[in-house]
Amino acid sequence: MCGIVGVLGNHEAAPLLVEALKRLEYRGYDSAGIATVHDGRLDRRRAVGKLVNLSDLLVHEPLTGKSGIGHTRWATHGAPTVDNAHPHRAGPVAVVHNGIIENFRELRAELADAGIQFQTETDTETVAMMTQKHLDQGMSPADAARATLARLHGAFALAFLFEGEDDLIVAARKGSPLAIGHGDGEMFVGSDAIALAPLTDEITYLEEGDSAVITRTSLEIRTEAGEIANREKRKIQLNSTRVDKAGHKHFMAKEIAEQPTVIGEAVRHYLTQDGTGVKLPGADLDFTKVDRLTMVACGTAFYACLTAKYWFEQLAGIPVEVDIASEFRYREPPISKGTVALFVSQSGETADTLAALRYCEGKADKILSVVNVAESSIARESDIALPILAGTEIGVASTKAFTCQLTVLLMLALKAAQDRGAIKATKCTDLLSKLRALPSVLNETLDCESQLEDTARKLAEAKDILFLGRGLMYPLALEGALKLKEISYIHAEAYASGELKHGPIALIDKHVPVVVLAPKDALFEKSISNMQEVMARNGKVLLITDKPGAKEGGDGVWQTVVLPEIDPVLSPILYAIPAQLLAYHTAVAKGTDVDQPRNLAKSVTVE
Repeated sequence: MCGIVGVLGNHEAAPLLVEALKRLEYRGYDSAGIATVHDGRLDRRRAVGKLVNLSDLLVHEPLTGKSGIGHTRWATHGAPTVDNAHPHRAGPVAVVHNGIIENFRELRAELADAGIQFQTETDTETVAMMTQKHLDQGMSPADAARATLARLHGAFALAFLFEGEDDLIVAARKGSPLAIGHGDGEMFVGSDAIALAPLTDEITYLEEGDSAVITRTSLEIRTEAGEIANREKRKIQLNSTRVDKAGHKHFMAKEIAEQPTVIGEAVRHYLTQDGTGVKLPGADLDFTKVDRLTMVACGTAFYACLTAKYWFEQLAGIPVEVDIASEFRYREPPISKGTVALFVSQSGETADTLAALRYCEGKADKILSVVNVAESSIARESDIALPILAGTEIGVASTKAFTCQLTVLLMLALKAAQDRGAIKATKCTDLLSKLRALPSVLNETLDCESQLEDTARKLAEAKDILFLGRGLMYPLALEGALKLKEISYIHAEAYASGELKHGPIALIDKHVPVVVLAPKDALFEKSISNMQEVMARNGKVLLITDKPGAKEGGDGVWQTVVLPEIDPVLSPILYAIPAQLLAYHTAVAKGTDVDQPRNLAKSVTVE
């Protein structure tokens, strides 16, 4: 959500700021802007919509200066208008902000009582106004910014730029990520390493509550208590921050195609050298001491947790609770002794998931996370952080991150089963062997794309679509419906197949396609029975199954997609591929913005 960049450079800042903001487009936004200081003069440009609108504006109204800040905004307080776009300015200070200032109304009232007039509907303008007030009282820019920070409640990342100060940016974070980049006589600020990758490979991550005074030759970081903090300077792997489409039309298409490769890498990372067991590099976790697992996540990661619940309970015999983070954090459930809390997040910065993690600190025996960003807040605040190794995912609708989450969670469940003696060694070795072979099976599944594309063109005509699944296919049905509505804007819902006759069957008619995910497993006969109930009511069934399933259940089916046969334990990873391809090609057929669907953000860093 939103993106911040800042430059104290040796070259014109505007082009660098716009290019860095382009690398943050994947986070989601509806307006953008930059501000620079040139010959002591502070100026800004802002535009609604895509960054190309800002670029066009800068052609006609250029900004000069080698110091600047920039922002892509995802609207929270106030509509996406030019007035509400960042940077916000109050006299000699400009501010860009990610997050939400929870006490902005209180601060606004205080400023209004002092005769200060507001121009926008946003909470961020309050930050600029409060900083201006402190400057008017004679404070230095750095002191004025820190005095303002002390008044703010909520979650935020902030960067301040001051008129008359072409060698100064003040930055701060509390609840939203922010990084400082080190160059040769230059310094940079960014929401994440992706934004800064073309500018530097040396990064310092601000910790919770940190503020930083940045010049071209110095960096002073203080904690929330005002103490000097020494934060580690880290090298980033530039190949992990590539954001090109590699010849594909969309990032989502590229990321779907990458799944065999990244899943193979994840499997190799967690396999023991002899291939017969699971290791957790650099971690010590004994599942014989675990009585219960609490899993917490949001969105697609939540569905990964629902899938993993089946694995942990059926393979390892560990009771599992799965919670949506936004509910868990306010439900404040009791956490018993022997509980491991497991948090799953692609970005590692999801606000609700991070808050839930902090609730579990000191209550759970261990805090475990499954993340894609090793330097994220969730990873750093966990006892054990397990990387999914998916690489940078740009498409807002998660694809390869989801299947890599599933892969790592399955391997973790197998580790738990091994530790507890709940699985025979031969069975575990067999499943791990099949996991090693999974990339080739996924490649074979990708060959079904042309058929799925043809089917998707027909689905694109529907207004409502239902997904059904049983057992491990139920969370996959939920994920398939989510993918479809995220990027095609078609209303889609998913149900456990056995729930069909308990209400949803009322929705069935000839205009409502029903996608049934049903490999030939122990629950297949039940799934076919539910499918027949749909067809008896003129429902159009799209059956996604394997060859034995197609032979047994294909009569009267509207469309059948046949996938390779696979061990039922691994089926969620495989069946995610056609669900993703259906959503992708349906969205393409409808002409929607596949990589940046409306109203959505990649990294949800506010409530």
